[in-house]
Amino acid sequence: MTYPTPHTPEELDDMIVQEKLQVALEFQHDAWAESTADGIEPEIIADAAMITAIRETVRVLGEDQAEALLESLRERILAGEFSPERVLQ
Repeated sequence: MTYPTPHTPEELDDMIVQEKLQVALEFQHDAWAESTADGIEPEIIADAAMITAIRETVRVLGEDQAEALLESLRERILAGEFSPERVLQ
């Protein structure tokens, strides 16, 4: 027996992506905490994380799409999206 869902398939897909993102962020947070506990400076951890992310993005999407992603990240940084002082409403 199936039950109707109040969400469209697209909404469900978005919810799944957001849940996966949250889990991935938690994994990243744990790795960051473990690295700092081992005495690795935050700047080095950040550099390693970005290198890994960019390499994987280039591998999966190609250089042009990776460049477009980096440009969108630049715009989001300049807009303050990642600032610790940012207040979500």
